[in-house]
Amino acid sequence: MNLTIRAYTPSDLPSMIAIWNEVVEEGVAFPQLNPLTETTGPAFFDAQTYCGVAEGCIAEDSDTIEVLGLYILHPNNEGRCGHISNASYAVSSKARGLHIGEQLVLDCLAQGKAHGFRILQFNAVVRTNIHARHLYERLGFQQLGVIPGGFLMKDGHYEDICPYYHLL
Repeated sequence: MNLTIRAYTPSDLPSMIAIWNEVVEEGVAFPQLNPLTETTGPAFFDAQTYCGVAEGCIAEDSDTIEVLGLYILHPNNEGRCGHISNASYAVSSKARGLHIGEQLVLDCLAQGKAHGFRILQFNAVVRTNIHARHLYERLGFQQLGVIPGGFLMKDGHYEDICPYYHLL
């Protein structure tokens, strides 16, 4: 697969909103309860320090290039902790398993450093999100511990979360 990771443009917003909402509606990874709309989506993505999109063709015999995933990068805190960044990643369900998430994380690490951050921290990686956790650990992220019952799953039960960090 020929994949390009680049900064988002306004023309990407409909695809970005759809992919983001897919993850929100699954209810097992993002903390948001409400999907983005055509009104709230542009403001949400514009408020980030950086948004990257992964674009490419899923089918080998196709020339149709589309947004397959995205990430957002922003400060995790402010002031004396403003050098710590936070990020979230979303890959379209039709493109999962193609290692797009890995490319998004690698680009995010580079963009975090380029934007002056010193650390990338994930506050709430759901313990059962094994694929994400294995990816983060393979890329050198360190787990900080476990927060029991820190994430409310869509089905109403609470799952543990595992914070991670990576020095930039």
